[in-house]
Amino acid sequence: MKAFRVIGKLATATAIALVLLAGCAKKGDPASAAAQADVSAPGIEETRTIAEEGYIYGLPIVMAYSVMYEWAVDKDSGQWKAPFNAFYNEHRTFTYKDTSVVTPNSDTPYSLGYLDLRAEPIVISVPAIEKARYYSVMLTDGNTFNYGYMGSRTTGNDAGNYLVVGPDWKGEKPAGIEKVFYSTTQFSLICFRTQLFNPADMPNVEAIQAGYKVQPLSAFLGQTAPPAAPAIDFPKINEELVKQDFFSYLDFALQFAPPGPEEAGIRAQLARIGIGAGKTRDFKSLSPEQKDAVIAGMKAGEKKVEEKMAAAGTDLNGWRVASWFGDRAFYNGDWLLRAAGAKAGIYGNDAEEASYPMTKWLANGEVLDGSKHDYELTFPAGQLPPVNAFWSITMYDAKTQLLIKNPIDRYLVNSPMLPGMKKNVDGSLTLYIQKDSPGKSREANWLPAPDGPIYLVMRLYWPKTEAPSILPIGKGSWKPPGVVLAGGQP
Repeated sequence: MKAFRVIGKLATATAIALVLLAGCAKKGDPASAAAQADVSAPGIEETRTIAEEGYIYGLPIVMAYSVMYEWAVDKDSGQWKAPFNAFYNEHRTFTYKDTSVVTPNSDTPYSLGYLDLRAEPIVISVPAIEKARYYSVMLTDGNTFNYGYMGSRTTGNDAGNYLVVGPDWKGEKPAGIEKVFYSTTQFSLICFRTQLFNPADMPNVEAIQAGYKVQPLSAFLGQTAPPAAPAIDFPKINEELVKQDFFSYLDFALQFAPPGPEEAGIRAQLARIGIGAGKTRDFKSLSPEQKDAVIAGMKAGEKKVEEKMAAAGTDLNGWRVASWFGDRAFYNGDWLLRAAGAKAGIYGNDAEEASYPMTKWLANGEVLDGSKHDYELTFPAGQLPPVNAFWSITMYDAKTQLLIKNPIDRYLVNSPMLPGMKKNVDGSLTLYIQKDSPGKSREANWLPAPDGPIYLVMRLYWPKTEAPSILPIGKGSWKPPGVVLAGGQP
């Protein structure tokens, strides 16, 4: 549902680490005996519980590391964007060929990069942008906390300079800086979204993107740069490697994420089974029974994430709406909500920035399937999604949560397309959701579907707060209409 959805496959990669414990100690060897004799070592059931909670806590962190590795570390990943403290401008929107994140947004060309905040803060500069064009700059750290925004909703469309600092930085706001943003981790994603009105508008977007700048604070102030941060040997990560040792990646990532007060408990518990930055115990020294318990706990954690993802939020005419994303205070230690949000669509916006109704079902609970049926979605006259910016509905393959290849290269319909779409006699708007063309006369309103299970995500950018509104999520006065079988059958 959100802007970026990480390697979705990675979210289920722990299905699970049957290779995770390969080569580990066997019953009766000295390490195993020592672990069993250690009175501080948790019992089997406690080990299972810790692993379950640790998987839930760590899933978004490992997912975030995976994306960072593909985008900023491994130039041969096929998804590489730019080195740290630089960014890459996408002069296009995402297509079915983009697979590093699930449920990608195909609405707005992105400017993407990762910040390394260890040596010094980074200054982000944005140009003046015309008032009619929506843009946002989302700051998301390695904890997947959205810790700040620049853009139309928050800071306006005027030019400005903003400072991003790491968790260890202490200082005053320098002259010429409008605001300081505090990352909870040493590495952080910077994500620019710039509205594209139509294909012919791309040169205008490119001109705006050329005005986005990222530079170290020392360069901004014209001062001598501090010593560079130490080089890091980033461990290679992919789906198979995560299957082998999920917690090793969590160990690595936690080095750059000082714990907040609400993390003290889970970090202490993980340390008891050898997991965490500066591990207190060799994970491989656990007894075979404890290793089995870890695997069982991870599977249980994965099941809980799936269940939370399916049940979270409110049902509105077959659409699920939930508030998944926010800063540290938003989650307040609710690691299950954070994990479910990451799996549903990592790097999604706060609800106030963008809200995401999503559906895989008719209002009666029947699964949407493009291989079996054609569908329709009709907005009554005057009841289009209420937004200050724009709205869209994007089609995904429900099995992969990726965009689908289709004969007209259309992955979504959105409000900028309205002038070219056909309304019904009563002023309502009907979208035709099916794998084959509904015919030339209806093709302007066609949203191509996969030849199989369907996953639809509605995006409301900068949703209105006054009625009618989808806010507050699940309680707002506006509700999306339900998808129905073609011909108007519920």
